[in-house]
Amino acid sequence: MALSYFVSDLHGHTRKYDLLFDRIRKNPPGLLFLGGDLLPHGYHTPDGGGSDFISDILVAGFSRLKRELGNRYPSVFLILGNDDPRINEETIRLAGLRDGLWEYTHNRKIRYGDYQIYGYSFIPPSPFGLKDWEKYDVSRYVDPGCTHPCEGMRTVKPDYDTEYSNIKEDLEQLLGDGEPGRSVFLFHSPPYNTSLDRAALDGKMVDYVPLDVHLGSIAIQRFIESWQPLVTMHGHIHEASRITGRWCEQMGGTWMFNASNETHQLSLVQFDLENPAGATRELLE
Repeated sequence: MALSYFVSDLHGHTRKYDLLFDRIRKNPPGLLFLGGDLLPHGYHTPDGGGSDFISDILVAGFSRLKRELGNRYPSVFLILGNDDPRINEETIRLAGLRDGLWEYTHNRKIRYGDYQIYGYSFIPPSPFGLKDWEKYDVSRYVDPGCTHPCEGMRTVKPDYDTEYSNIKEDLEQLLGDGEPGRSVFLFHSPPYNTSLDRAALDGKMVDYVPLDVHLGSIAIQRFIESWQPLVTMHGHIHEASRITGRWCEQMGGTWMFNASNETHQLSLVQFDLENPAGATRELLE
């Protein structure tokens, strides 16, 4: 099976994109996964102000790679993250579709050979103001210090009920008739209570209530435990690998990878779908 690359949480840093493009040029993978938080903070499409990052960096960069690599150009699967305003979603989707650069994967199942590739962008409630990619997790409970998904700011009107929609129900609807052992999931949120969702919140409190140091999704954790996909990919919690010393974890038969990173380095996870246990991570600079 072909080599796969996974990156996440580049947050519009052009140096990290340059490092990614250079590595792909030198050693093209068969598949490339981008796990969200891809755009600069506060970025909006041109008619909403801001630089045209999507066309100048993403489209231009991947277009150059496609011209240079020809039939060695990888199959690219991409989702957005909670820091990517959803007003950009249609621009991203159409750019990939029009130029054949990537598959916009959020809330979709895409067949790749004998595998099914799924994508899902939503995270549980957070303290952050932008709520485009936040939903309740398994219930309407919100952790201390966090705000409800129906509050805060949105860049587009949601096409679901913000009061009652949750991640648990979304995943149940997304699965369909997939095969667990041949399914690959591209998430932005990590699963709850793992080495991939550990945040630097030790000793911190809100209104005398200790904060949970694990910020992942309970719904995603339970889903992985019960469904047992082959591979799941995650980002969002940048400091987790530093705190825990781990960027991957196995849950039953599922291999889970975290590609977010809190430094200037690009965290590049490399794996083979036929042997995910042999995955490696390289920090490029």
